[in-house]
Amino acid sequence: MGRAMALAGLRAPGFWTRLGRHELRLLVGMAVSAGLILTFALLAGEVIEGETAAFDRAVLMALRVAGDPAMPLGPPWLHNAARDVTALGSITVLSLITAVTLGFLLLRGKRGASLLVLLSVGGGMAISSLLKNQIGRERPDIVPHGDIVFTASFPSGHSLLSAVVFLTLGAMLARFVEGRRQKAYVLVVAMAVTLLVGCSRVYLGVHWPTDVLAGWCVGAGWAALCWLVALWLQRRGAVEPEGEAGPVPDRT
Repeated sequence: MGRAMALAGLRAPGFWTRLGRHELRLLVGMAVSAGLILTFALLAGEVIEGETAAFDRAVLMALRVAGDPAMPLGPPWLHNAARDVTALGSITVLSLITAVTLGFLLLRGKRGASLLVLLSVGGGMAISSLLKNQIGRERPDIVPHGDIVFTASFPSGHSLLSAVVFLTLGAMLARFVEGRRQKAYVLVVAMAVTLLVGCSRVYLGVHWPTDVLAGWCVGAGWAALCWLVALWLQRRGAVEPEGEAGPVPDRT
């Protein structure tokens, strides 16, 4: 009887639909992560060999007033806006956003999800520091810097970490909203903020364009890899399923 019920469950259309959707998400995530990491590896090789120098210089100078490299294109308010946007990718702001998100997840009883977010963001910071130290590329020297910088140039830490944090948290937040439009809106906003932070680094002259491209590749690839781990852990019950919260402690 038990075997017959199991076979009947396997024949049920809903089972194969859920399995197919789950496996498809895993395959897409693996392909995206692998593609981004491969793109970064190829880009890093070109940067180390100096093959991207002409492209980097052309883009930086295109964002400056002709004949005056010290002056970015656009009105003064745009310069201030770029500095405001670039602050969204700073360690201070990203750490604060992560801490607030962790608090929210813990209040929801999602301990597994909060631990995954913490490991994802912490791992992204470690990767950024490791790559910067290993490659050691100098910052742009053909235009004045519009922001204070302390570390090496490749890859862009702001771009890498904003991709890790905003894409990871965007995917996490999408689990709490209903409907495809709302989920899509959350993810689009996360991607838009990530893109704006990266573009602001080039506009301010503190990064070469290929630094930002590399940061996006590594950050998005790491976020995709963490998403795959979340799916696998969710399937094993180690991370709370979508829309389900763990028990909230009774403090009365």
